[in-house]
Amino acid sequence: MSNHYSIELADRLNAGCQCVSLDRAGLEAELERVSPGFHAEVMAGRPHLFSDSVAFVSAEHVRRMARLVAAVERVVALPAYAAHVLAWAPESARHRSPAPGVFLGYDFHLGNTGPQLIEINTNAGGGLLNALLARAQKACCDDVEALLPGDLGSDTPEHLFLEMFRAEWRAFAAKVGAGDTPQRIAIVDEAPLTQYLYPEFVLFRRLFEHAGIAAVICDPQELALRDGALWHGSERIDLVYNRLTDFALDDPANATLRAAWLSDAALITPHPQAHALYADKRNLVALCDDALLAGWGVDAETRATLANKIPRTELVVPEHAGDLWARRKQLFFKPAAGYGSKAAYRGDKITKRVFDEVLAGNYIAQALVPPSSRTLRVDQAPVELKLDLRNYVYAGHVQLIAARLWQGQTTNFRTPGGGFAPVLTVPSTEE
Repeated sequence: MSNHYSIELADRLNAGCQCVSLDRAGLEAELERVSPGFHAEVMAGRPHLFSDSVAFVSAEHVRRMARLVAAVERVVALPAYAAHVLAWAPESARHRSPAPGVFLGYDFHLGNTGPQLIEINTNAGGGLLNALLARAQKACCDDVEALLPGDLGSDTPEHLFLEMFRAEWRAFAAKVGAGDTPQRIAIVDEAPLTQYLYPEFVLFRRLFEHAGIAAVICDPQELALRDGALWHGSERIDLVYNRLTDFALDDPANATLRAAWLSDAALITPHPQAHALYADKRNLVALCDDALLAGWGVDAETRATLANKIPRTELVVPEHAGDLWARRKQLFFKPAAGYGSKAAYRGDKITKRVFDEVLAGNYIAQALVPPSSRTLRVDQAPVELKLDLRNYVYAGHVQLIAARLWQGQTTNFRTPGGGFAPVLTVPSTEE
């Protein structure tokens, strides 16, 4: 099977395979393994967390996404790049950590020229949920059965994730002179019980506890800093798995966590510097600037990879207002420190009032790359859903690829038939 044919086959399967392949009973069993009643707890208020089917991606597109990840990593490693992006970063991002930070999310749309990087996120959610979801899939027809991974019952993603946290700790421990293994981990988010992905926090607590590491889920205001250490009640916290969207830890409610980060009282991961190096949307402007990259000594192949796989991105500044407004239908506007599509706008939908707010805010404008689509049968009728791909990445290594299916202007978990979906790779002749 050629690369071109595998891309075409993936497109045909996304358009034509409308089968339901999620084993709901298997999914319930996986969730009930955590604790009795956990399945009902997860699905209550989250009916569209999981799609009923899978998404198909050609092996060639998987390779192209990995090449882009590697290219970004080569640039991020340059001192000149770090100096450039840290110049506009918040003060807390200037504190250095030897741990790179867990769960980068490289999000792609499959444009006409192949995968296009839409954004990079720190604390990308859903990795463990998608590992569990993959095990609840079943072949729905002969074509799909041939494409299913060899052993969906494998615990490989969980093992990779656990080893990632262990690698973070080893890097941090070498700096501060701590032991080989963290004794207690805090999974931290604002009012965690109210978070949409709270079930994933429970899965991580279970993962850590099965590895012999105590774990607690808590709000940052439950933490205290004393005697040079971070505490949750009477228990010392060695490592914080940080799920907050206050990426700089600037909110007064996160003052204790910020102090712990700045004093190395505990390992915070992901941390403000990881967000500054990867996830500030203004970084995409630098990654699109060929002359700037060449001046930093970035090789031609890396620059070509970035140019081909990152949509042109520019800063939104008032002096370019007329030009941006004229081109708005070809642009997507995003806040520099945004996440989860919040306050992000398609240019062809934006009003003049909102555009004026964008001009006054801290925004970037990105060339619009519409997402590809996945057709599924919902209530006995074919429905076309939008599709994006999230690469969960650690230290330059793609651990897992998952899809999100939705309808609407931006990604959401409110669409019947939509939600997280496992990705099945259509092989090519090189494999």
